[in-house]
Amino acid sequence: MSFSLDGHVALVTGSSTGLGKITARNLATAGAKVAVNFANNRERAEESFAEFEQHGCEGMLVQADVTSEAEVDRMFNEIESNLGPVDIVVANATPDQPLLPIEEYDWEFYESMINFFIKSPYLLARRALPHMKSKKWGRIVNITSEVYHTSVAPFSAYVAAKGGQIGWSRSMATELAPFGITVNMVSPGWIPVERHEKDAPEDKDAYLATIPMQRWGVPKDVADAVLYYASEEAAFVTGQTLCVNGGRSPW
Repeated sequence: MSFSLDGHVALVTGSSTGLGKITARNLATAGAKVAVNFANNRERAEESFAEFEQHGCEGMLVQADVTSEAEVDRMFNEIESNLGPVDIVVANATPDQPLLPIEEYDWEFYESMINFFIKSPYLLARRALPHMKSKKWGRIVNITSEVYHTSVAPFSAYVAAKGGQIGWSRSMATELAPFGITVNMVSPGWIPVERHEKDAPEDKDAYLATIPMQRWGVPKDVADAVLYYASEEAAFVTGQTLCVNGGRSPW
């Protein structure tokens, strides 16, 4: 089955690299016009967007800090002017995630996690909802993580923020269902991308040994899950988490 997103406009945050890069391309290949968001590295983002266009994808490149209300509003204004109103939002942007015992995290770091995984989805939804509600159609897909389901430690700041994001998403799914707007989550395991290039081989080997499917996931695995949630075929699915980790988490 192939999913069609013809006539839709999608925003994928943090989509110049990693999982977001392939997710943006996947949605565009299905017919959506896609806003590719980045925060800081313009040179890298422009190279990524050139690849996006080389694949025949239609969209635009837009810079914004997705934890800033003013920048989120400006970003949406730019997208609306160039592509049209956004009716698919994929909250994918993520900061660095060091594993540390709780004594080595300060509250400022906890707040940075909350800003990325609760404040940012909140800001994105608030800005997108007027159009979605008027259209009686919308898709919000939040990229969460298996760490909440598997209780990873020492990782309390990230796990707590992801747990909050999941709770927020479930509540929003119920609140927005009467408007034809779905809110779902894709929960990846460790899927190696650019930022994992320097990770210790022994850590990778140890994780791989825990995957029941006995292979690494690839970004396309996550991108296909997002595409399903964004499609018309998922119109009666909301408040759900799809774990994309080869069977590592039981729920």
